[in-house]
Amino acid sequence: MKPSRQSITILGSTGSIGVSTLDVVARHPHQYQVLALTANQRVEELAQQCRKFHPRFAVLGTEVAAEKLRNLVDSQVEVLWGEEGLALVAAHKEADTVMAAIVGAAGLLPTLAAVKAGKKVLLANKEALVMAGPLFMDVVTESKATLLPIDSEHNAIFQCLPADYCGREKAGVRRLLLSASGGPFRTTPLADLAAMTPDQACAHPNWSMGRKISVDSATMMNKGLELIEASWLFAVDAGDIDILIHPQSIIHSLVEYVDGSVLAQLGNPDMRTPIAHALAWPDRIDSGVSSLDLIAIARLDFEAPDEQRFPALSLARAAADSRGDGPAALNAANEVAVEAFLNEAIGFTRIAEVVDTVMQSWPLDEPRELGAVQEADRRARAMAEQAISQLA
Repeated sequence: MKPSRQSITILGSTGSIGVSTLDVVARHPHQYQVLALTANQRVEELAQQCRKFHPRFAVLGTEVAAEKLRNLVDSQVEVLWGEEGLALVAAHKEADTVMAAIVGAAGLLPTLAAVKAGKKVLLANKEALVMAGPLFMDVVTESKATLLPIDSEHNAIFQCLPADYCGREKAGVRRLLLSASGGPFRTTPLADLAAMTPDQACAHPNWSMGRKISVDSATMMNKGLELIEASWLFAVDAGDIDILIHPQSIIHSLVEYVDGSVLAQLGNPDMRTPIAHALAWPDRIDSGVSSLDLIAIARLDFEAPDEQRFPALSLARAAADSRGDGPAALNAANEVAVEAFLNEAIGFTRIAEVVDTVMQSWPLDEPRELGAVQEADRRARAMAEQAISQLA
């Protein structure tokens, strides 16, 4: 008897992670089938995906967008919308695996719904752990969900840790090293940074990503958020996590052990590698990624991050050390500031200034339930918008 195919829900299927996930799924039609696809407003792209992968459900952000989609897809696709629709497909009894790839705070609730339902959750939405780390991990433990990291850095660390990893000291881990490309402005003169445009910030030298994540890479806020995420994923203090700039993006992260051994995971900069790893875990499947040619690459460079160039790193470390709702405020302020930059309302270097303004006056609290996290997110956004209006 042939084993049944895994049913997959992809939250954020029209984004870069979602598209890469569908590419891997399409290579293994006998192993995976798509149960649900979701997007925010990209109706045409979602319609094309529905015609190719024939999901049972499709979810959009608004009722208007959902009605447009109904006119473009087969009647066998049940079209839903809003937070309720996302929660339904994330926790659906027929979903074996949920790819959590919605960008930003919007991904928290549906990702949490999948975890509560005890699914195999492939976590590409770092904000869920940044905003609600202790609450989120408590639900993972209670529900016995399987949580597998998709960010290339966290997936690399996961691959370098022992299979029975249950804490840094028990495993003999000295520290974790998150690698970073340095983004498009790694060598840009500091005096020129303020004039950088959204298109320049989104022109990443190694990775193909959405615009918000690309800007986070340019400021290196993405690495700060990843540091907070890693501390929760691997039960490691933020002080035991270092960041290493590696421009080639070949070594995706490293784990140093107390005996002096350092294990690294290498691969071409292609998100299909960690996606395929997590989809098939604990087995391996072809991802479609070409073999790594170290002879052609010839050299691997490393440098320490310059926090004068990347002030977002020190802001993120301070938030990580504060715990409480500091990381949620950091993330919310950053999302508002990045959106303002992409809309050309503020300059590039103002992003960190806005976040710093919010964090300087943030009344740190310890959220004990999800509602408190959402309120912190709301307040921080309002503070960031006020800071932006003052700058304008």
